[in-house]
Amino acid sequence: MANILPPINSPTSIRRVRIRRYKDVAAKYTIGIGGISVIIAIVLIFFYLLYVVLPLFIPGNIDRVGQYGMPSIQDGSTLAISMEEQNEVGVRITDDAKLIYFNTHTGEPMLTDSLELEDAAVSSFSQASMDTRLVAFGLNNGDALIAKHDYKTSFPDDKRLITPGTSYPLGQDPITIDEDGHPLTRLAFQDSEDQALIAATTMDGRLLLSTLAKESSFFDDEISIEVSTTTIDSAPSDVTHLLLDKDQNLLYVADNKGQLSTYDVSDPEEPELKNRTSVVNQDEQITAISFLTGDISLLIGSSTGRISQWFPVRNENDVKDLTQIRDFQLEGAPIHHIVSEYFRKGFIASDTKGNIGIFHSTAHRTILTENISDKAIDFLGISPRSSALLTIDSDNNTQFWDIENEHPEVSWSSLWGKVWYESYEEPDYVYQSSAGSNDFEPKLSLVPIAFGTIKAAFYAMLFAMPLAIAGAIYTAYFMTPKMRSTIKPTIEIMEALPTVILGFLAGLWLAPILEAYMPGIFMMLIMLPLNIVLFAYAWSLLPSSFRNHFPDGWQAAILIPIVILSVWLSMSLSGPMEALLFNGNMPGWLTNELGIDYDQRNAMVVGIAMGFAVIPTIFSITEDAVFGVPKHLTNGSLALGATQWQTLIFVVLLTASPGIFSAVMIGFGRAVGETMIVLMATGNTPLMDLSIFQGMRTLSANIAVEMPESEVASTHYRILFLAAFVLFTFTFMFNTVAEVVRQRLRKKYSSL
Repeated sequence: MANILPPINSPTSIRRVRIRRYKDVAAKYTIGIGGISVIIAIVLIFFYLLYVVLPLFIPGNIDRVGQYGMPSIQDGSTLAISMEEQNEVGVRITDDAKLIYFNTHTGEPMLTDSLELEDAAVSSFSQASMDTRLVAFGLNNGDALIAKHDYKTSFPDDKRLITPGTSYPLGQDPITIDEDGHPLTRLAFQDSEDQALIAATTMDGRLLLSTLAKESSFFDDEISIEVSTTTIDSAPSDVTHLLLDKDQNLLYVADNKGQLSTYDVSDPEEPELKNRTSVVNQDEQITAISFLTGDISLLIGSSTGRISQWFPVRNENDVKDLTQIRDFQLEGAPIHHIVSEYFRKGFIASDTKGNIGIFHSTAHRTILTENISDKAIDFLGISPRSSALLTIDSDNNTQFWDIENEHPEVSWSSLWGKVWYESYEEPDYVYQSSAGSNDFEPKLSLVPIAFGTIKAAFYAMLFAMPLAIAGAIYTAYFMTPKMRSTIKPTIEIMEALPTVILGFLAGLWLAPILEAYMPGIFMMLIMLPLNIVLFAYAWSLLPSSFRNHFPDGWQAAILIPIVILSVWLSMSLSGPMEALLFNGNMPGWLTNELGIDYDQRNAMVVGIAMGFAVIPTIFSITEDAVFGVPKHLTNGSLALGATQWQTLIFVVLLTASPGIFSAVMIGFGRAVGETMIVLMATGNTPLMDLSIFQGMRTLSANIAVEMPESEVASTHYRILFLAAFVLFTFTFMFNTVAEVVRQRLRKKYSSL
């Protein structure tokens, strides 16, 4: 017996309507809350990324936390100041050969160590690389004395106690540099495990180079020193500055004419003049000179307040010339003192008008400039962590400053411009966040990895778009419903395949095959479409009685043997073709004959593997868009005499174009954000190369590789978040533009 609906006004109907209304309201608010939650989540992600990234661009700042008279002023004039890494104990080194240790916050003296000079007096002074804490005193009798300021940390009663002291790594007795006993007027000094090297000028105008060879005793810890001295005859007579690099390979000699002479002293017994370069303008004089950390670059201060950075660059004749790289400007007064940071490529300079400036060389960035005194700033002492600064002006006033300068190496030019790094022959885009050396400078250009992201997505879309779109059009428009019901779910289920599996297969299986059968792969690109066209032409020549045995929409199945045969034939001919045309090794032929480097895990491997990951997305959306074109449009077109192909091109594709465009954009977004395939199928080398035979590194893969190793809140850590922010912003903007275009296409063709 048939069910009879209750009357509209019956209690049952009213109850059903009420329940349906509740369901509609619940669904409305549930969907609304879900949509708003997605938007809130995206906004929160955006602001969290911004929160982590913003400190990179906060300007530096200094705060004075102590001001006092120069500690123990009665113990001689200052030659240098320094402090230990906790910023609690400072040292003032005087021309009376005394090391005066004091509290950096109050200036209260803690300890005074006097060096024994017998009847000699200090005539010159030099510091080795700052991290060694070694100082050298040149004496007026031709001798030199080496000392080291040390700091021992202990924790009595759970409180930190820093105990300063002085040691003598080369012995407590002065070392004779000039046998003639003339005063040493200029001095440069460096020490290593096997030997120390001292360069000195004498009162009578000679330039001496002394090697201090070390020999350790087998019976105790005493070190004996054997001194051998060489005179450099080609030295200028009016030397103003001497610098010796920490590797003891190069000696720089500046004169009062603004010229800098470079000597190769890797063999101290036969020093060689490499070149002589004018490092200031004609109207300038050299007023200060210092090594940048690492002792590769020179910082040269001039009488006009200009600071220039120079380092050796190999020229076209394979000779290293001292080259000016970049300039910085303080305030126009003569530069008085320059001190470099211990572990970064930053430095601080002072001038004769009491101004100081904090700079970063590689980022070509002026962090801040500030006037801190009415007098000239004679001495600067920076802490090993670059978090504090000691200054002494010409009136012997001492100031102690806190420095807030966490990320000086970040600037627009260092992130997005070409940077001329030390030991590079020209400016370049480089990303290299770590290395095995403590002297390494992080190179944090985002251009190579952003380029790699676009490159990987481009080759993936180049592979995926023709296959996915053409396959979707055929499946939706030409294929029989029964065959479509099998093909479409099969392709869509590919999307469930984990990308880590695709990356694993691409890196360990596909990449070696592509290398071994490279001629066959390229032959396949020609033979496969050619054989399909030839087969289609041959099929059209067959009698219609034979062709009619195959129902419409099933013809694609006949192509499967043709595709398999074409692939087999291409791979079979790969070996003979490689032997005939490429000397049996096509990758080697590309490198040797064409100069194209070949990397086994390259963009071609990534394009194929990532293409397979993207194909299901593009195929599914495109197929739905084409299949969803109203039948009355196609039937009307066919009824008016148009062929199936004309109907497809001028009606179906135009109507489905918003959906096809969405498919491409979603597929591109998937390719841009892909991580595991790129991580496993390429060499992860951040190269700027469009070649399909070279690898790349993408933003997402870079984050996945380096985030576990980065220190929280470090520059590297925040740069990785900046990379994520760039990726987020790029995909958001790209998808927004794509949506605008899609809506315009929908509006334009909705009237069809």
